[in-house]
Amino acid sequence: MTSAANLTVTPCTDRAEWDATIRRLGGHPLQLWGWGELKAAHRWSAERVLVRAGDGSVVGACQLLTRRLPGPLGGFVYAPRGPVVARDAADPERPAAEPGPAAIAEAVAEHVRATRRAVAVSIEPDEDAGAFPLGPKWREARTPVLPARTLILDLRTPEDELLGDMSKKHRQYVRKAGREESLEIRPVETRAQLDACLEVYRRTSERADFGLHEDSYYHDAFTMLGEDAPVWAAYVEDRPVAFLFMAKSERTAFELYGGMDETGQRLRANYALKWHVIRHMRSIGIERYDFGGLINDGVTTFKKGWASHENLLAGSWDRPGPGYGIWTEGLPLAKRVVRALRRR
Repeated sequence: MTSAANLTVTPCTDRAEWDATIRRLGGHPLQLWGWGELKAAHRWSAERVLVRAGDGSVVGACQLLTRRLPGPLGGFVYAPRGPVVARDAADPERPAAEPGPAAIAEAVAEHVRATRRAVAVSIEPDEDAGAFPLGPKWREARTPVLPARTLILDLRTPEDELLGDMSKKHRQYVRKAGREESLEIRPVETRAQLDACLEVYRRTSERADFGLHEDSYYHDAFTMLGEDAPVWAAYVEDRPVAFLFMAKSERTAFELYGGMDETGQRLRANYALKWHVIRHMRSIGIERYDFGGLINDGVTTFKKGWASHENLLAGSWDRPGPGYGIWTEGLPLAKRVVRALRRR
């Protein structure tokens, strides 16, 4: 247990309590227990901590992923789309006496400092730019993991308005692909079905030149996140031609992985598939659909056609620890660690 600024930080070891807290606070799916369990199975360790105010109420939570580093560097600690703060705590008009994002982030960093050696605590809050102010001890990360620039659809918007905000081409392709009788869109429910999607993913990675995890990683994501990691595919004659692998929480749906083959390209299956998933997420009460980042590539061009706006999140921030200068100057090591995270 660590105390800072009248806040108390305690580990949480109960999955049900943790996930219920993240959902109640409106947290991101990468802060759910299953995501930490996935990372812990693949060279990271995961710790979940609750931040309580003086009256015992939970005002924040943070899932911390730690990667061991060589020698005296200790580890690199990363909070994917965290820390999570109570929605009223993120309100810039809340009373100054109440704990806000800066105090919650500092309390988490102090917990890390007191319990392990780490070159940095790196956070990437799921909050709009300017809505998560931090104190002077924090530094903008030189090697961010998730891009701050993204596209988030407000799923509380009526469907006809979501369609109207698309580019004309996207709207046409959504409607045309939706009328394609050879396409069937359905959930992926078995490992064999997932393996067929991963074959599509391999062909996509070869065409677009990006790296993949080993198949066991995607199998674990499918299993460990369970209902929080739904997968859909567009099929032609019972063969997947496009797929979309999601993560979802109570408030947010987040794109993890996706791809399509040559048949899927010809039929514009990715348009029908994505619109199907967006509509499904909206139908079950999820408020936000996050396209997973915009990084100025061909996929970004496709993403930008789904709305006339972009979103800018709070970004990536480091709380330096011992060896931080070596970490930031030894960029090859930092880049290798961050590259592993960027593949999610």
